[in-house]
Amino acid sequence: MIMRPGQQLLLPANPLFVWGSLMIALLLNMVQNMGLLGRATWAPDVMAVVLVFWSVHQPLRVSIVAAFVFGVMLDVHQGALLGQHALAYTVLSYLAITIHRRLLWFKVPSQAAQVLPLFAVAHAVELGARMVAGGAFPGLGVLIAPLLEAALWPLASVLLLMPQRRAPDPDAHRPL
Repeated sequence: MIMRPGQQLLLPANPLFVWGSLMIALLLNMVQNMGLLGRATWAPDVMAVVLVFWSVHQPLRVSIVAAFVFGVMLDVHQGALLGQHALAYTVLSYLAITIHRRLLWFKVPSQAAQVLPLFAVAHAVELGARMVAGGAFPGLGVLIAPLLEAALWPLASVLLLMPQRRAPDPDAHRPL
């Protein structure tokens, strides 16, 4: 792949870091859901952000199957309609893998604008599954969550790529 001028060469992603960050995101979602007020409809889905990030950057390692499994685990934890998050995360991961080559050519703010529709589609799928099963409409606060998730994209980019940006053997005579 031809790199943009000024783009830093990244080290390969450590599989333990990838799966560890996904597990931490799952735990953050679980802790967020156990708050005093429960899960607010406007709250961002941290698991969705990390899942899209790794589906874009490591599509062979984090696949649709992983998205489905994490979705089922979140459904079981929340006591929600079984498959609601699994379906939303599967669609989200599929869309992220579909655009991953094109998305990596853009800078991070442009990437955030391009993953916003993905998050909106995932929330629409989740809401649709809930409504078909007879659930109540959560309110217009559900429209804020995809915006907050897209706003978290630059932070996720910085934090999750940080271990790959270090030099394997720092040397003053080597430019890479």
